[in-house]
Amino acid sequence: MKNRMLRLIIVFAVALAISPVLSAQEPYKLPPKEVIDIVDAPPTPMVSMSPTGDTMALIERESMPTIAYVSEPILRIAGMRITPGYNSRQVLSFSTGLSLKDMKTGLLRKIALPDGAKFTFPSWSPDGRTIALLRYVEGGIELWAVGVPTGAAKNLTPAVVNAVLGGLEWAPDSRRVIVPLVREDRGPAPVAPRVPVGPEIQVSGGKEAKAATYQDLLRSAFDEVLFDYYATSQLAVVDIGTGAVRKIGQPGIVDSISVSPDMSCLLVERIKRPYSYALPASGFAHSIEVWDMDGGLVKVLADLPTEENVPINGVPKGPRNVNWMTHKPATLIWAEALDEGDPKATVPFRDHYLKLDAPFSAEPQEVFKLKERAAGLSYFATPGKALASQSEWKRNWRTTFLVDLVNPAAEPVKIWDMSTQDRYKDPGRPVTMNLNTGERVILQDKDWIYLSGAGSSPKGDHPFLDRMNLKTMKVERLWQCQDPAYETFVDFAGASRTKFITSSETKTDPPNYYLYDVKSKKRTALTDFKDPAPQLTGIRKERITYKRADGLELSGTLYLPPGYKEGTRLPVVVWAYPMEYDSASTAGQVRGSVNRFTFFRGTSQLLFVTQGYAVLDNAEMPVVGTPETVNDTFVQQIVSNAEAAIRKLDEMGVGDPKRVGVGGHSYGAFMTANLLAHCDLFAAGIARSGAYNRTLTPFGFQSERRTLWEARDTYMTMSPFMFADKIKTPLLLIHGMADNNSGTFPIQSERLFAALKGFGATTRFVYLPYESHGYSARESVLDVLAEMFEWFDKYVKNRK
Repeated sequence: MKNRMLRLIIVFAVALAISPVLSAQEPYKLPPKEVIDIVDAPPTPMVSMSPTGDTMALIERESMPTIAYVSEPILRIAGMRITPGYNSRQVLSFSTGLSLKDMKTGLLRKIALPDGAKFTFPSWSPDGRTIALLRYVEGGIELWAVGVPTGAAKNLTPAVVNAVLGGLEWAPDSRRVIVPLVREDRGPAPVAPRVPVGPEIQVSGGKEAKAATYQDLLRSAFDEVLFDYYATSQLAVVDIGTGAVRKIGQPGIVDSISVSPDMSCLLVERIKRPYSYALPASGFAHSIEVWDMDGGLVKVLADLPTEENVPINGVPKGPRNVNWMTHKPATLIWAEALDEGDPKATVPFRDHYLKLDAPFSAEPQEVFKLKERAAGLSYFATPGKALASQSEWKRNWRTTFLVDLVNPAAEPVKIWDMSTQDRYKDPGRPVTMNLNTGERVILQDKDWIYLSGAGSSPKGDHPFLDRMNLKTMKVERLWQCQDPAYETFVDFAGASRTKFITSSETKTDPPNYYLYDVKSKKRTALTDFKDPAPQLTGIRKERITYKRADGLELSGTLYLPPGYKEGTRLPVVVWAYPMEYDSASTAGQVRGSVNRFTFFRGTSQLLFVTQGYAVLDNAEMPVVGTPETVNDTFVQQIVSNAEAAIRKLDEMGVGDPKRVGVGGHSYGAFMTANLLAHCDLFAAGIARSGAYNRTLTPFGFQSERRTLWEARDTYMTMSPFMFADKIKTPLLLIHGMADNNSGTFPIQSERLFAALKGFGATTRFVYLPYESHGYSARESVLDVLAEMFEWFDKYVKNRK
């Protein structure tokens, strides 16, 4: 322990003594032209089906924003990023076009929108006859509506929609939309005082308040003023037909709103002071209220404090996940902890569900109890019963029950009971449908429900559609994807159970939608999306399996360049992301499908294939052990995983074991730095947006359940920063200056670079202006690709 502390002192001293900043800012680089052409290819449109299944919406999207757009001013407060110019959360990818396809006639209509229109993902009305969308314009956001039968689009409001905390909410009648508006009397934006009034003060009152390391939090009293200014909105009801706008209640900071099925009440969650400087806005003090349709207060269901005192991996006390009860006119239902929200407490029941009928003046009634934490409630199309799931945190377990909502005394019937990590036994998810009120329910044909799942097996994923009898629990397979395609069930075609919509793709054919006839087994194409990068059709793709030293089964997807000749040893890129498992049986399961089409987008590591590399993508990096202590052997296990992967590629005659580079993003970057610190298997590494010093995430990270003070040795051993003096392999560090991910503060890369520089390591730090955890701007994306190619070309491909 003394030696480890001495190492810590030396590394910190070196890191603090040396500036982490490169000597000069360089212009954005460009990768080879063939890569630029691939990355610039327009993305495939997104598809959205109407609630009634008679119309398909095809939504065109922009590829990448410019750095000029990404660098527009934003406010980083309350755990969010606000674009003042729009009065909205920052949006980095807009929809740009909309077409509607009639499923009966096949007619495809392009919706006429203003030139250069940019809007958020469209929202269907419950009856499927109208699509609402928010259009971003200079100075704000407008509410638009598109009539599905006519294809006509119209503007309903000026640019006054407030999209900082919410968007739009359809009323069950499909005629009205509730939207938050910028208050009319708001006035000019606050200006920060030039001279401070005094110091900023934070106080701890003696109660434990362990929190994750969130970013973009409130830091000052002026931040609170800004949050009030931009987040405060005036709720309004907009009539889609007439365009009439009616205000509801008084302005406030409304986090969510929901209309009761009978349209008599509103369920409103309002954020209140005091705010938190340790949590994002979702953890601020808030009240849960019922209003009438004019905004009058009917009931305060709960007035809740900030969530700073919620135990790690716990839940808040009081009502949570409050919703309107399906099939009821105006009944609230919610979950509430019976263990004070503490997952470590020993109690006979951990959660229960309560309900409260209108007019909300009586005491809540208990609906049922759960021995573990509530994890979701799904209603059936037939009223009276639901599927309730519970999650057991201690062993990654999920159990689903059939519960009787009418008779609370009835014993819940266990339907599924399984590890959340066991993909082979996953029964699938119930197929759902929309009621005319907009509520989503489990599709039911008498005693039968339908299940759609991934169909994971040692041969990879082969999605399926089953039906299950709720009385006998008998399961029948109706359909399953077959090689060489990867095909998934999307939805039934209207009321028919013999025809349904699928999304199908192969290694060489991009995903397209089809109408599948179960009886004839024929497919009718509904879309015809083309390969955005046909020049890469010749790439070889296969799943390889191998074993690590202790016998654990591993796998990965191997990509080889077009025209690859057997027996040629190539430079290799191993790209991975570690995952924790509590058993070898689940850790060794095959995940994904090699039959899927490969999209080469953004900063994808797969683009190394265009430069003559073999790429082992998603090389499995399991870390196996009991959930509480699994990370005690993290380093040893990832090294063993890496050894097995390189050995396999060597045995295949594909990879040159002396020319292997390793890379990863986020936790994969953390893995990369650890591998370079603890083994000499790799010629170079690329670590993007990682965290390298676990003392800066002291209350847990990833699946680590212990705090730094409970597992000092593990936190130290897992921190590559503490072993910076051992990293002799060339390491490229890339990080966004505006990273917003919990734990991966930019200082993580700054400090690691400083330490590596201090010890004379070969390293380069690319610090991307205005970029977050993932990189968005076209200039940044192309620069990252160029940097990665140059680094591995120099230290891997051309290694001497």
